[in-house]
Amino acid sequence: MSKMSDLKARVLSALVLGPAVLALAWFGGAPYDALVLVAGLLVLGEWLSITGTGVKSPSGIAGLVVLAVSGLCYHIGLPLIALVLVLAGAVLCYLIGRATLTARWCAEGMIYAGLSMLALMAVRRGDLGQVFIFFLLVVIWATDICAYFVGRFVGGPKLWTRVSPNKTWSGALGGLGFAVLFSGAFVMAVGQAEPLGWMLLAGVLSIVSQIGDLAESALKRRFKVKDSSRLIPGHGGVMDRVDGLVAAAIFAALLGLVFGGDLLEPMTALGLK
Repeated sequence: MSKMSDLKARVLSALVLGPAVLALAWFGGAPYDALVLVAGLLVLGEWLSITGTGVKSPSGIAGLVVLAVSGLCYHIGLPLIALVLVLAGAVLCYLIGRATLTARWCAEGMIYAGLSMLALMAVRRGDLGQVFIFFLLVVIWATDICAYFVGRFVGGPKLWTRVSPNKTWSGALGGLGFAVLFSGAFVMAVGQAEPLGWMLLAGVLSIVSQIGDLAESALKRRFKVKDSSRLIPGHGGVMDRVDGLVAAAIFAALLGLVFGGDLLEPMTALGLK
């Protein structure tokens, strides 16, 4: 595919999928949780395909079923059971796969997809859930887009050539800086009283999202694949689109738990206003 046709496919996919995702994030509730659940299943499926387990293998089917049940449990207000199911599903995948190296990859994929799914559901809950999910999207999109353009125009030393040969330190720092600025503008625009706390969190989440992006790149390079799948024209797979987002969501949810939040609404403990 030529660069022009690839760009056209990327733009058309974004125009179709972007508004739908934003609408579901806005409404929250069952529609949003359904979106996250489907995304979690697709992420696990792509992970299984990349690492050699196979979606239709006994381990793969078991993992997908347990992941679906976990998501449903979280939706109906049983977060502890949902988390236990993810961990139990990882053990089950490992045992069904007879404790091989491939089985270990399957188990790790179950944990990655499960925590990603539960974290994205968690950060949308609570009084600030709607604001927080859009704040998170602003951070991730600003980081990704601005890192690309700053890196392209400024150039300079490479960030980690072995894993991602095109990423530069200038791009990483540019993405971080613009993520903080755009997130600050966003929270002030929606009427939040203390933007500095939000901006500090944005800086941390921007760094975490870039680490998540690099981790997924390392996984794909380990298994010699370019994209996690061809599901989204011009964009690759779901994993390719949400690697930074889920890393930031997991970190944010864990941060909320550390500060005393509960499993169902961890973000309330951060005291953001």
